[in-house]
Amino acid sequence: MNLMMPEVNLCFAKNYEWILFDADETLFHFDAYGGLKLLFSKYEINFSDEDYIEYQKLNKSLWADYQNDLITAQELQTRRFNSWADRLGVSALELNSGFLQAMATICKPIDGAEDLLRALSGKVRMGIITNGFTELQQARLERTGLRDFFQIVVISEAVGAAKPHRRIFDHALSMMGDPSRDKVLMVGDTVESDILGGINSGLDTCWFNAHGKVNSIGVNPTYQVSSLKEIEQVIQ
Repeated sequence: MNLMMPEVNLCFAKNYEWILFDADETLFHFDAYGGLKLLFSKYEINFSDEDYIEYQKLNKSLWADYQNDLITAQELQTRRFNSWADRLGVSALELNSGFLQAMATICKPIDGAEDLLRALSGKVRMGIITNGFTELQQARLERTGLRDFFQIVVISEAVGAAKPHRRIFDHALSMMGDPSRDKVLMVGDTVESDILGGINSGLDTCWFNAHGKVNSIGVNPTYQVSSLKEIEQVIQ
């Protein structure tokens, strides 16, 4: 069952002071397959669909462990490349760094992201709160020219906590000067991290559900939209 929010949720009289955005698949496309193909092409490896399936089995498991505080960001980044490191005779850290560089190279904003940020600029303050790695997040913000739209950028690797844990949200709110939480809106594409984390931290939430995903954990975002253009309507 796809738990869609009613259209009336776009109509309200609330004024937000801050908008916090997720990064991957909210503001930026995250083409891991393309990044891995680019990475391994430098080692003369034709990274295949089957290679990607195997990589994702391990990577998704490691990400779940990371978000549950079972492993560190460093462990995630190295363990996902250990088998390839052995095969190629290089370090897992080298492969991970090459992957992050490749992802920054191919990164493109989601359709409508820059238009949305320009429309909101000067009306609300904006920040990014992402479960990601500093090397990639900073590089693509600079490459895409979007860095100046944001007053804060909070990255889980630097904080030592990942969404949905309240600790990363509390850290962000502290950087923001501790605004009233009912004046902060969290926008993201993932219910399990962005929406659940925002709700647990006392924030209104907006689920950017561009692909008609099923809400499998039963939490209720304040708003649900299928395009970034609708987010502008929510704010205005």
